[in-house]
Amino acid sequence: WGVPAPELEGVKGLTFWVWPESLWAPISFTKTYLENKGAGPETWKDWWCSPEAEVYQFIGEDNIYFYGLAQQALFMGLQGKNYTAHPGPGALKLSKLVVNNHILFMDKKASSSGAVKPPMADDLLNHYTADQLRAHFASLGLALRSVGFKPKPYNPTATARDGDPVLKEGNLLSNVLNRAVRSCFYLCQSRFNGIIPQGNISPEIKAECDTAILKYEAAMARQEFHEVMKILDDFIRGINKIWSKNTKEAMDTGNAGLEKQTLIDVFHMVKTSIVLMHSIAPVGTERVRDFLNMGQDLWSWNKIFEPLYVHMKDPISHKLKELPPRTDFFEKHPSQIQAGEQ
Repeated sequence: WGVPAPELEGVKGLTFWVWPESLWAPISFTKTYLENKGAGPETWKDWWCSPEAEVYQFIGEDNIYFYGLAQQALFMGLQGKNYTAHPGPGALKLSKLVVNNHILFMDKKASSSGAVKPPMADDLLNHYTADQLRAHFASLGLALRSVGFKPKPYNPTATARDGDPVLKEGNLLSNVLNRAVRSCFYLCQSRFNGIIPQGNISPEIKAECDTAILKYEAAMARQEFHEVMKILDDFIRGINKIWSKNTKEAMDTGNAGLEKQTLIDVFHMVKTSIVLMHSIAPVGTERVRDFLNMGQDLWSWNKIFEPLYVHMKDPISHKLKELPPRTDFFEKHPSQIQAGEQ
């Protein structure tokens, strides 16, 4: 059964078929998600039927030959006889397909209908935050190869002394980036009354941030998300190195000017980090934005190279929200804290 497929490269006798409702399932998901966020019932069209938007659809390698063909044909067919791959406003536009290999559960291919069943998302969220999972999955390089997913809570061979490989990228957030952001806030509160001091970003720091942005943008355009995570890892770890070196020197020498310049520079590096990390860890980065006392234009790519001052109505009087002691912007899951205490 199915539609007879033409002979191609010596392969013959095959048929082509697909579950048709799966072709519009992503649209149904978008519509439901937006309505749950309070958007109107037609808001989904702003994403799926607008030349100003782009839909990136992640799909498994074994499905690309079915859904990738049928969905595009269906969407173009709905335009009528004069169909095009680049329709105008109001018509369903073709999504950009991002093809992935398989996530192997404990090195075995798993599916909800097979013998090896992977944990569901709700189950995983009993052990990890969504930001931690998103960062880990982005790092796996599924475009290159199938990769094992080995969460420690589900690994029967893991011992109490074993680390959890799923937390490697999450620790970059909850440990390294947390420390960098908190350091800036606490120094700003204690020495500058919660107002970021005025001044120019050091040329070498500005160049380092600009380079990271351009590398990130290029890797995103190639959908090389593992490379994105490597760029972010290198950049974020560099923040704490600069902070530790310069603040120690400023303290040892009593150099107030160096202390002020370090705060200006590192706040710019923090801004760069959270904007680049926003799509991967939205919960934590939104918390930083809130304490910066800034609006949603902080995430504007049109201002990505600009300092934090451009997001302030009056930089001279703009005050950050008071950051309580030991505040975590990128929180660990409660189960991880309990495990650490034990």
